[in-house]
Amino acid sequence: MPPPRVTSVIVPFRLVTAPVCRVAALVGLVAALGGCGGGQASEPAPSHATHHHPEGDEPGGHHHGHGMPHRFEDAEAWAQEFDAPERDAWQMPDRVVEALALAPTAVVADLGAGTGYFSVRLARAVPEGRVLAIDVEASMVRYLADRAQREGLSNLLAVEATATDPGVREAVDLVLVVDTYHHIENRVVYFAALRERLAPGGRLAIVDFRLSSDRGPPAEHKIAPEVVGEELAQAGYRLVTQHDFLPDQYFLVFERAP
Repeated sequence: MPPPRVTSVIVPFRLVTAPVCRVAALVGLVAALGGCGGGQASEPAPSHATHHHPEGDEPGGHHHGHGMPHRFEDAEAWAQEFDAPERDAWQMPDRVVEALALAPTAVVADLGAGTGYFSVRLARAVPEGRVLAIDVEASMVRYLADRAQREGLSNLLAVEATATDPGVREAVDLVLVVDTYHHIENRVVYFAALRERLAPGGRLAIVDFRLSSDRGPPAEHKIAPEVVGEELAQAGYRLVTQHDFLPDQYFLVFERAP
C-alpha cells in the first residue's frame, strides 16, 4: 500500500514538516476502522475524530468486522465538542495519561486523534519522545498540525492515514485508541498488522464506551470489552491491565502475545 503523503503544516497530511507532524492517520486509521457518514454533530462526539463507511456492528457488541459509519470533516466545528472543558469530567484525560505511565522518551501513536484532545497531553507527557497524531480526515490533520505549532509542541506529528493504513512507519511504545475502536473496519486484520509496529514491550490501549453508558454512539454500535478482547486475541495480543476508574468507558491495555 502507498505510504502516507507528506504535507506541510497547513496541508492535508503527508508528514507535517513543522514542529508538529500531526497524526490524522488515526482518523484515517479510523477510516480503516470504518467510514463515518453524516458530518452532523448529532452523535455524542468521540474523543478522536474518525470516519467509517460500513453499516456498523450488530447490537449487543457483536460485529461483522465493519466500523460504524461517520464523518468528521469540519475540524473547527468538531473542536467545540471534542475539546469542550466539560468533557474532562467523564473522560479524565490527565488520569488516563498518568495511568499509561509513559517514559519521557516514549513514541506514541494516537489513533483517531481528531482535534488533539489526547495528543497534546501525550506530547507534554513525553517531552523527549514523539506523538504521532493519526487521522484519516484531512481537515483534522491540518488542524492538528496548526495546533501543534500554535502550542509549541514540536514533538507532535500530524499524520493522515487511509482506511487500511494508519501510516505508522516506526516502532512505537504505545498505540492509544480512544472512542475509536468501534469505528474500525476489519479490526482483526487491522490490528494484527499494527502489532508489527510495536516496539519490544510496546502496548495497545483501548478506551471505548460501555454498552450501558448513555454517552457515545448508539447502543447497536457499541462493542463490549469482552468482544474487544476476543478480537485482539485473534490479532495476536493479550490483555495485561484493565482500569476501572472511567465512569462511562472501559480502559484495556494489551501487549503482544508470546
